Amino acid sequence: MVQQPKREKVWASLITNLSYLPGILTLSHSLQTTETAYPFIAFYTSTFPAEGLAALHARGIRTQAVPCVQPGQSKVFPQDPRFNETWNKLIVFSLVEYDRIVLLDGDMLVRKNMDELMDVPLDEPGSGLSSEENKQERVFAASHACACNPLNKPHYPKTWIPKNCAYTSQHSDPVRAQTSGAPATAGVAMLNSGLLVVRPTISAWAEILAGLHMPDRTDKYDFPDQELLSDVFRGRWVVLPYVYNALKTLRWVGVHNDIWRDDEVKNVHYIFAKKPWHEDPDDRMDEPSRWWWEVNRQRQQLEVKKGITDGH
Repeated sequence: MVQQPKREKVWASLITNLSYLPGILTLSHSLQTTETAYPFIAFYTSTFPAEGLAALHARGIRTQAVPCVQPGQSKVFPQDPRFNETWNKLIVFSLVEYDRIVLLDGDMLVRKNMDELMDVPLDEPGSGLSSEENKQERVFAASHACACNPLNKPHYPKTWIPKNCAYTSQHSDPVRAQTSGAPATAGVAMLNSGLLVVRPTISAWAEILAGLHMPDRTDKYDFPDQELLSDVFRGRWVVLPYVYNALKTLRWVGVHNDIWRDDEVKNVHYIFAKKPWHEDPDDRMDEPSRWWWEVNRQRQQLEVKKGITDGH
């Protein structure tokens, strides 16, 4: 009998254009500094230019082309154009050549080793859409979205207020919040897809494809991929504590600073349109942005020593 090759467990990020290249490069470097035992792969779509691929390859970052993903009926997000690209992240559920993929957004910074995510218990593949009793109950793992809307964005759902946020329910026990999340159905019952621990399966991908072809639902989504995942797999995902997807706004006074602990955070997520690399490092900035710039400088200094001088 021919022995099947062992499927890999990998870190990955999806990139579709050059605007996130600084983030991906620094994310990859931050992972390496934690001495992770697992490789990092940049998945890219056909829209990603050759210049970006050259920059990734110069740094020894593995790459893999993946197809684009869009709902059956196109949906646009005029208030948040970057959301138009995030459907593509769903493709990782189809990549069954991997045993596990921990997908990280390109605007993240890893501060501590997170290799334990490669062993978070997830269910064996289900038998598909036709059998309710055989569906996976632990399809993937993620952290909750913050539903506080601290920037008071008018296009956000009216239900997105602090009392409906899963993290608010953890204020009374900040110690526990470092190691456990609120139940998957807490608050608005929505995950943040910045970090997804995925065991790719044909059955989960089939459910996602079915969800993408339900325009009566996708047309109502305010947040693309993460709302679809929260909807299709309601209550069927493993909740991770905030430390694995520490949204930068959680640290703000009056949001969830009651649970945030700088020394416990393993992975920072620089949500919203303005990223650390859009800031002037000589200007005043918040502490999480300083963390990113410190690691970015270390990366660039190391690359110069290696003869990488492409300006990225």
